[in-house]
Amino acid sequence: MQKKIRAKFQELFQAEGSVFASPGRINLIGEHTDYNGGFVFPGAIDKGMIAEIKLNGTDKVRAFSVDLNSRAEFGLKESDAPSESWAKYIFGVCREIGKRGGKISGFDTVFAGDVPLGAGMSSSAALESTYAFALNELFGLGIDKFELAKIGQSTEHNYVGVKCGIMDQFASIFGKRGSLIRLDCRSLEYKYFPFNPEGYKLVLLDSVVKHELASSAYNKRRQSCETAAAAIRRRHPEVEFLRDATLEMLNETKAEISGEDFLRAKYVIEEVQRVLDVSAALERGDYETVGQKMYETHHGMSRLYEVSCPELDFLNDIARKCGVTGSRVMGGGFGGCTINLVKEEKYDAFIKEAFTAYKAKFGHEPKLYDVVISDGARQLV
Repeated sequence: MQKKIRAKFQELFQAEGSVFASPGRINLIGEHTDYNGGFVFPGAIDKGMIAEIKLNGTDKVRAFSVDLNSRAEFGLKESDAPSESWAKYIFGVCREIGKRGGKISGFDTVFAGDVPLGAGMSSSAALESTYAFALNELFGLGIDKFELAKIGQSTEHNYVGVKCGIMDQFASIFGKRGSLIRLDCRSLEYKYFPFNPEGYKLVLLDSVVKHELASSAYNKRRQSCETAAAAIRRRHPEVEFLRDATLEMLNETKAEISGEDFLRAKYVIEEVQRVLDVSAALERGDYETVGQKMYETHHGMSRLYEVSCPELDFLNDIARKCGVTGSRVMGGGFGGCTINLVKEEKYDAFIKEAFTAYKAKFGHEPKLYDVVISDGARQLV
């Protein structure tokens, strides 16, 4: 991929620039916990975005997307927003740097990626992080890593129209080979945990479906969590988020909230605890417990939070049938991938069974992505 980018850059600009990369991410456990003040557990992966960049001495950015075979040129003022949707990510990063007092000028760039689009591995965060990191280096701006992640997040909010949390950009910037990161979504404190599952593979199976329910269902579940937290707070004023609550506290409110709100809150409270259980398991190298907690998360997302779908439940059932150590839906739900922790000796049989049975049931095969936990944003050349 790097060779292809460099050849295109030479063809378009007759020059050589600096090369930067940022990864996509997985989240091992901790879904729908972010907006409840809880923890998430992401890691950077060995798939991401690579960009070659060279300052051009003008006030214009000339950009080329290899994957889309598309070119864009734009200025750096708010009124210069490009019409191409992919270029808005680069423009947004430039604008967010400017809002923070960073002085940048025009540059030429060519980029490409191998993060699968729409599979929940955050290709957009990888793109934002690549340019935030690169421009910080090339212009010597001295912006710290947390602010670089926030620049990516603000780009999504202000230039793409997605009100995302900080996890994706955080993982892309802070990723570390052989480590997952437990991020406290309330305090933004973080800690690295070793992830070296010798004898296991980490694999994503993409259902290749996305059900339309996603955004309205997300808002509804968020409202359920806020309703339950408010009911608990009446008795326990110290409870700001569901993260602060216990199941005992939730049980006290059973008569005051709907059955649906109760189930949503139960899932979140249990999921917050599962992240802490997985933290302890990783520190002692206990991947069997990690896998058990992944299955518990899937059950909770499917039965209590109700954000799974038949395709994802089917893949999870196959994983259990094939003796896979851990499996669950990854991401917001209603489609996308399952993330699976598989013993190497069971890998081939699991993949064969998953492809055969899934195609027989749904008429098409899932997609397969093996992932390795890797480093965050960096300069390659």
